[in-house]
Amino acid sequence: MNWGTCLGARHDGETEIVTYSVLTSSDTGAVGKRVDTSGDAIVEIMDGAGHKLAERVMLRDDFDQLTHQITAWCDAGTVDVVLTTGGTGLSSRDVMPEVTRGLIDLEIPGMAEAMRAESLKVTKMAMISRAVVGARGSTLIINLPGSTGGVRDNLAVVLPVIEHASEVLQDRQSGDHPI
Repeated sequence: MNWGTCLGARHDGETEIVTYSVLTSSDTGAVGKRVDTSGDAIVEIMDGAGHKLAERVMLRDDFDQLTHQITAWCDAGTVDVVLTTGGTGLSSRDVMPEVTRGLIDLEIPGMAEAMRAESLKVTKMAMISRAVVGARGSTLIINLPGSTGGVRDNLAVVLPVIEHASEVLQDRQSGDHPI
């Protein structure tokens, strides 16, 4: 699928490029026992929409490590968006929503609700997603599922508003809100 065409990639410099980082939360992936296909999907979609990858990291499902990594990216001010994958389910090791809630200055529930609502059209398992979306300073943080299909479905829902949300968070918004 051509994500740029499908989801409004920039044309003729009419919009700003969003710089993003990807954080995969996976115990098995962090020790090399799982390929990070969900992280690959994020990069494919974001790059296809004309955005720029700053950094990509895979860590264990460890509260402190995940907190440290997201904090470093947000507080450095070098990325517009942090996209996480994994750790949003019901397992005792799934801590990404708690990490995110502990870091954000404001929650953006409409984005998470929209992801769940659209995902419900594909799978009933969307009801048990605990994904959170919010902002720390001027950085948008979006929790995505740990599956490739879940990443594709959820990112497709929020991708059209990521750029605008980043502009507003960074006080770069001018003119009317897009439709």
